[in-house]
Amino acid sequence: MLTNYQQFFTGRPTEKIARSLLGKQITYTNADGITTGGLIVETEAYLGENDSASHAYNGRRTNYSESLYGNPGNIYLYQIRGHYCFDVVVQDAEEPQGVLIRGLEPTVNQEQMIINRGMNGFNLSNGPAKLVQALGIHSRELDGQPLETSPLTIELTTGRKPREIITTSRIGVNLNGKDGRKPYRFYVKGNPYVSGLRKREMNLKDHGWEE
Repeated sequence: MLTNYQQFFTGRPTEKIARSLLGKQITYTNADGITTGGLIVETEAYLGENDSASHAYNGRRTNYSESLYGNPGNIYLYQIRGHYCFDVVVQDAEEPQGVLIRGLEPTVNQEQMIINRGMNGFNLSNGPAKLVQALGIHSRELDGQPLETSPLTIELTTGRKPREIITTSRIGVNLNGKDGRKPYRFYVKGNPYVSGLRKREMNLKDHGWEE
């Protein structure tokens, strides 16, 4: 039987799960007990075997992507072009769908996140590989672990509410694929930690959150 935590990540369309993660807080505690974290401001939905942008497209299954076939709420931590990215596994086991965490607004120990990344400003965590590095994750050790009991977790019962959510096509996928232009990317309008956001689009007053 699934736990209440796991149930959050299944039983509804992956696109809705991706939207509902906006404003939820991620935290990571390393082996030295140092915790970093932030609010999710950007996500992308990947719909499994029928999604041309998914690692599981057409039933592709490898040792590398095996975690994507695990239980809802598990971590899928993978490496691309030398950088690590973090998906949450969603839907029931053996249904390889996931939500990529693309942008994070620092809220916990930002000073340590700056040290981890070697830079400051919105560029600290405004991209999927950037935020993983800022959190201090530098390997695939957490791959396949349940978020509920892992040092990397998402707090589902608290957070902030976006004033408005923008929906677009995904970034960095093959736009010529059959699903390349599907509206599966979601972000908090105006939040400066959204990847690729232009300065004129940034809301520097409240970052797009409701009061």
